[in-house]
Amino acid sequence: MKPQTSQIKQVERHLKKRKSITTWDAIQLYGITRLSALIFTLREDGYNIESKRIDDKDSRKWWTKYSLK
Repeated sequence: MKPQTSQIKQVERHLKKRKSITTWDAIQLYGITRLSALIFTLREDGYNIESKRIDDKDSRKWWTKYSLK
């Protein structure tokens, strides 16, 4: 199932304006919970988006930061 076009456009605009986004950003700002699916779609549409794993050693948690190149 392809993600909603409006969500794709929100993430696309965010990346163009702010250059990067995390899952937490997407949840807080847009109510988007499946950011990776939207990033996949944007990549298929030709966007060069880099994924970087961010580790928080104190809490033993990690997340991905997506950046538009």
